[in-house]
Amino acid sequence: MAHESSGAIYTAAGANLAIAAAKFVGAFLTGSSAMLAEGVHSVVDTANQILLLVGLKRAQRPADARFPFGYGREVYFYAFLVALLIFLGGGAFAVYEGIHKLQHPEPAADAVILGRTIPGFTVNLAILGFAVLAEGYSCFVALKAFWGEKGERPPITAIRRSKDPALFTVLVEDVAALTGLVVALAGVILAETLDRPAFDGIASIVIGLILIGMAIFLMIETHGLLVGEAAEPELVAGLHEIVRSEPGVQHVNEVLTQHLGPADILVNVSLDMNDALTAGEIERLVGRLETRMKALSPKVRRVFIEIQARSDASARQPDRRKTGAVA
Repeated sequence: MAHESSGAIYTAAGANLAIAAAKFVGAFLTGSSAMLAEGVHSVVDTANQILLLVGLKRAQRPADARFPFGYGREVYFYAFLVALLIFLGGGAFAVYEGIHKLQHPEPAADAVILGRTIPGFTVNLAILGFAVLAEGYSCFVALKAFWGEKGERPPITAIRRSKDPALFTVLVEDVAALTGLVVALAGVILAETLDRPAFDGIASIVIGLILIGMAIFLMIETHGLLVGEAAEPELVAGLHEIVRSEPGVQHVNEVLTQHLGPADILVNVSLDMNDALTAGEIERLVGRLETRMKALSPKVRRVFIEIQARSDASARQPDRRKTGAVA
């Protein structure tokens, strides 16, 4: 999904850059706190997309002596940075700005453009309308890429199972951005129609809370990927089935998997073999297992098979699960 991820990120970055410029112009002309919070949000989103692109680029570097399993986890690290930046640069700032606006509420100022006075309310609505269209298109591109990956799973389950943080981060960001725009629109409209500028500050606080909640969710998801999550249960079950189907295998001690990147899975298998097998027969069996495992999924890049008596395996690793990640 690397191509789809990059396409969604480029689309989101371009949209957010244009939206940020429009929002800052609107905030400068009208003094809207919600508009300023949304402008900062769009800048943070643009920076996030740049970080994700850097992570994807660095993750493609080949393995070397220092990192023999490659740099696939770089994208997980940068995705965690994105979540942290959303929390601090977007959410915390929006809450602060909203509290400040509540303490010093002021109506949206009229804007003077080319010698003509335009009501601040009209300026804010126009800019937010443009932002909704641009963000909606970006969200559509990200959703289309995500839908192709999720298969039959419900969206939340697919996000929890996904090992491509670049894709689901952009999607979650876009959904949060659209939600924030709706809140900003509500704040601007309520502040104008009820003549209560405080609603602008309330909208800013709500936007901040949305961003903070999204950031915490992304932190939780990327934390597991950084530590080392196992492959999908369906894939692990398929690996078990392949190993058990070989007649020379007496017992499957362990089948451990770990994602080294969105499309890079390490498999470590411990087997108790039939003692009557010769060394040559064991070598051929190991070769067949490796070939079949890699054919099961293109994400399986490395397979390590250990021949070990069942009793020895149980004594050495008493607390390991059969479908866990490599330690």
